[in-house]
Amino acid sequence: MAERENRGRRDDRRQETREETPEFADRLVAINRVSKTVKGGKRFGFAALVVVGDQRGRVGFGKGKAKEVPEAIRKATEQAKRQMIRVPLKDSRTLHHDMEGRHGAGKVVMRTAVAGTGIIAGGPMRAVFEMLGIQDVVAKSIGSQNPYNMIRATIDGLKAETSPRQVAARRGKKVAEILKKPEAEVQEA
Repeated sequence: MAERENRGRRDDRRQETREETPEFADRLVAINRVSKTVKGGKRFGFAALVVVGDQRGRVGFGKGKAKEVPEAIRKATEQAKRQMIRVPLKDSRTLHHDMEGRHGAGKVVMRTAVAGTGIIAGGPMRAVFEMLGIQDVVAKSIGSQNPYNMIRATIDGLKAETSPRQVAARRGKKVAEILKKPEAEVQEA
């Protein structure tokens, strides 16, 4: 009987150490205070938008609503961890190719960049790129400035990202054949 109790305590200690060393970083993008008018006055609630990533190619976003700010953030973080996507990165610092993402009226354009460029992107998009681990990217938001739609459009574009390895596997070729320049282009240069 005592062995079972000790075993339970040991498991608790292991869980505590896991929680102390988080593998994911999170960034609060937006917090919105909403009110509901009731008979006695107004009741306030909070909606939080959080982006979570491991800064090595995985990212997700979530929203949470609650009466208190910390609870809303916690709910948003849990949802973000459940909805993570993997994005292939070039040299662990930038995108493989340029792309566009859309969601509703939000449209974003993301372009690969040379080393040393940094993250040139606004607000919510910057949070996604930082949590993803991208160091060099140029991005522009066209259309909606709503942070929810901007993040959804960014994630939509990132889902379309493919690496040369994925393209080669899909086409049944080697990576070197995919990256090799055609002879016509080499002769012109």
